[in-house]
Amino acid sequence: MTMPVQEPLSRNDFPRDFSWGVATSSYQIEGGTKEDGRGTSIWDTFSGTPGRVVDGDNGEVAVEHFHRYQEDVALMADLGVEAYRFSVAWPRVQPTGSGPANRAGLDFYDRLVDTLLAREITPWATLYHWDLPQPLEDTGGWPARDTAYRFAEYAGHVADALGDRVKHFITLNEPWCSAFLGYGSGRHAPGRTDPVEAFAASHHLLLGHGLAVAELRSRVPDAHVGITLNLYPVEAAEGRSGDDAVRRVDGLSNRWFLDPVLRGTYPKDVVEDVAHLTDLSFVQDGDLERVSTPLDFLGVNYYTRHVVAAGAYPGSAGVEFVSRGLPTTAMGWEVDPDGLRDILTRVTRDYGDIPVVLTENGAAFDDALVDGRVHDAERVEFLRSHLAACRSALAAGVPLRGYFAWSLLDNFEWAEGYAKRFGIVHVDFQTQVRTVKDSGLWYAALLAGRDDPEPDAAPGGALAGGVTRDLDPQATY
Repeated sequence: MTMPVQEPLSRNDFPRDFSWGVATSSYQIEGGTKEDGRGTSIWDTFSGTPGRVVDGDNGEVAVEHFHRYQEDVALMADLGVEAYRFSVAWPRVQPTGSGPANRAGLDFYDRLVDTLLAREITPWATLYHWDLPQPLEDTGGWPARDTAYRFAEYAGHVADALGDRVKHFITLNEPWCSAFLGYGSGRHAPGRTDPVEAFAASHHLLLGHGLAVAELRSRVPDAHVGITLNLYPVEAAEGRSGDDAVRRVDGLSNRWFLDPVLRGTYPKDVVEDVAHLTDLSFVQDGDLERVSTPLDFLGVNYYTRHVVAAGAYPGSAGVEFVSRGLPTTAMGWEVDPDGLRDILTRVTRDYGDIPVVLTENGAAFDDALVDGRVHDAERVEFLRSHLAACRSALAAGVPLRGYFAWSLLDNFEWAEGYAKRFGIVHVDFQTQVRTVKDSGLWYAALLAGRDDPEPDAAPGGALAGGVTRDLDPQATY
């Protein structure tokens, strides 16, 4: 797969205070699920249920970040990244989802944050990346209103423990996935399939977000607080009837979360679309004021574009998702960097000048470790083209403040288990040895100031020589 590059890419194309980082999440990398008093999460339960996850994989070991965090932070420093977006595992902090904090669980994040700061890497903490404590699910999960209040209590514990050093907080990661994949389609934990519960979950996730923002700011007045949404540009398939399909998919994928967070209201047309399922009686007076508490930034995760048409597509209210024949990732997602520019400019056009951070962007490919190297040219081009799209968005006036590559490490990819590799660093899941891929070398060279570095430079050649910390492309960690 190749894509034309119109202009050389340079770090100098971006603002001086732009945040360059990598991202991970707790259940996908930590392991140590039974250590230091950590409780059980819905993903422990889900992945322990036969047939839920490819090959019966689970996150009990993952890539041992719980034990290897110092090694992984050293690797980040060698790559030259300046910010690390990680998530805090709620069951480590509150094993039952409520009550006093588990000091041993918080101590892990204390150590991680201190190690990051010692390496001059800015910590960005995500409070919820899908690992709800199982006891809360047992009492109703996110469809239950009380879970939002328990989330705010948990946010307070994290702020009290880390807020003296962590100043960037993300409340939720992709609440669309938590609500509609977790409670609607059942493809993600907890695996329920009730559309009414999915809508209730979506609201209580957002209510929890708003309550958590208040808790964070009351404890860390100088915090920068945001939420991360997975957003998609949506367009009609060429030559097909699709205007209403575009409206429907955009409504549920994007506006159902953007509108309440940034405008304080749910989109009227979507409310009408789902009236046969729910009357939204779970939305109480004052909720949307809390949900729309002003933020310091909006996190955006981008992977692909939705192209739709009217059609008989089971479970999608007469919507068909259409392939355009573009190159795809190992997940089957079409590679469309122009879609990133389009969604970023749309956010600014429709919702104002709220600062935006690209909190996830990356791709899975079928990587192979050969003679100590991973030549992942497709991922290099993916990163290059999407950063070029970021440059275009900046030129169009989008207040883009940072970019976090997903992901630092190959890891547990949810229902796909260990079958899909998103990392810029290869992990041998048997030995846990880390090997920097060509994409990691490329990203490091870009951050070190090499303009449009070649992705396939030989070991010890120009690419390695351009990295400030003298990164050895054949080094393993």
